[in-house]
Amino acid sequence: MSERVEMTPDMLRKRFRAALQRREHWHRHWQECYEFALPQRQENGVGAAGGGGFSYGAGAGGGSGGAANIGKKQFDRVFDATAPDAVEQLAASLLGEVTPPSGGWFQMVPGDAVPDGAQGELAEKLARAVRIVQGHFERSNFAVEIHQAYLDLVTVGTACLRLEEAGGDAPSRFRFCAVPVRELAFEERVDGRLDAVFRQLWLTIEDVAEKWPEAKLPAHMTERDKAVLEKHAVIEAVLPDRRGQGGYDYVVFFASDPAGAAQSGDTDSIIASGRFDVSPYIAFRWLKAPGEIYGRSPVMKALPDIKTANKVVELVLKNASIAVTGIWQADDDGILNPATVRLVPGSIIPKAVGSAGLTPLDAPGRFDVSDVVLADLRERIRRCLLTDRLGQVDAPRMTATEVLERAAENSRLLAATYSRLQAELIFPLMRRALHVLARSGELPDIPIDGNVVCLRHSAPMAQLGRKAEAGQVLDWLERLTKLGPDATGSVDIDRTVRWLADRFGVPQDLLQPSLNPNELAGLMMDLAGATPAKGDEAMPVDPPVGPSVETAPG
Repeated sequence: MSERVEMTPDMLRKRFRAALQRREHWHRHWQECYEFALPQRQENGVGAAGGGGFSYGAGAGGGSGGAANIGKKQFDRVFDATAPDAVEQLAASLLGEVTPPSGGWFQMVPGDAVPDGAQGELAEKLARAVRIVQGHFERSNFAVEIHQAYLDLVTVGTACLRLEEAGGDAPSRFRFCAVPVRELAFEERVDGRLDAVFRQLWLTIEDVAEKWPEAKLPAHMTERDKAVLEKHAVIEAVLPDRRGQGGYDYVVFFASDPAGAAQSGDTDSIIASGRFDVSPYIAFRWLKAPGEIYGRSPVMKALPDIKTANKVVELVLKNASIAVTGIWQADDDGILNPATVRLVPGSIIPKAVGSAGLTPLDAPGRFDVSDVVLADLRERIRRCLLTDRLGQVDAPRMTATEVLERAAENSRLLAATYSRLQAELIFPLMRRALHVLARSGELPDIPIDGNVVCLRHSAPMAQLGRKAEAGQVLDWLERLTKLGPDATGSVDIDRTVRWLADRFGVPQDLLQPSLNPNELAGLMMDLAGATPAKGDEAMPVDPPVGPSVETAPG
């Protein structure tokens, strides 16, 4: 099928509907995850059950894409806050461990294809480029939006970040947006990349003209006598180029044929089209099951315990209300009317002479066991959401061994997730950021190909494996000391110290400069040719092997 046929509105709508059908069976699961783990994000994550949040083809002036939930109470069905608190902590931990706002979470270094003589100059240029990119990240809204994306990632397993090029008057060239999952539908490539994106928006004609200045709108929709506040379902498709030229094609079109298009003679419903060299959408997942497109989250794994803990707390609260107010019974003697009795302090309840009056009704069971059940449930929820691993340490003073053991355990637990975040978030994000700065002329086109320029993720989570290696070497050195000086004498202390400094991320400026063999030989020659200060003979570089003539015995 040719590319021209692929990019017609009818074919794009078919692909969009197929993507929505693949996403359909996730809706209820996402709804439960948001409802019990992140209620405040329901209006931005998924719509109400059966609402307009996932609707398609409502037509012009249809639903607002889940706007009916805006402003409503979201915690009505949440009685236990363990899961929402753990989600917030895990998202904050990812922000600090993967992309810390303080910076320093990425580096660019020369690759193996660069000659040794040119590596020093290239390293200085790349260090300057890193400082420029980091400055744009710090001046943008990156920290705010990536945190919102981490909340979606932890809750429903799939998140998406959009990086757009800001205007010239903005403090940064970067403008980020954490796109809600309710607006997106994905197509996965054969190689597993999630870079074919359909995004549904509800916009007025004025919004469309502002967002896409080159938009081609039907004439009947731009007439002033039409309702200017009427919203239309608009689809933005960013799809990989199928002609083998690389890059991405983007097409903006109406989700359905605009009403009145046939009468006015407008047959083309494509609003705007163009091309991206690097996709502005960065979609990433927590965990992916075979055969599935969307990711799975730690909240999904803990959802049975979350719902059970929520129900236990609800029953405990109901039992507590019964324990406070009580359930009463009275004889129907025609004198006492239970409907008029109010159990308030100081009240006088009349009763007939000889009647029992009001008597409390004992509850059939007690909920003392709920404390044990809740403690076990909350512990499992925190364990599933890694609060006990990535959260704040209770003991502020830990030994070096404890720190290394904690790093090794975190590296083991997060190895698969971290590798996926590197492939789906860090590298695509940096490619898009460098492309935006190259377009603006602030940086040259820097190819991150691994041969000339290598991108290194240097965030705290990236150091977990390196710290685990350093812990093994330190343990080895500690065992060597028990073997005596002969064993420790075989260790190159200078190289060991520098290797440990690299593994712990210590700046090289803090270390004494090392001498290469040529410099060391030149220093020894200088010492050998030095002039004695008081007429003494020059000190030999190497001590004599045997006795000299002057010191030989008579």
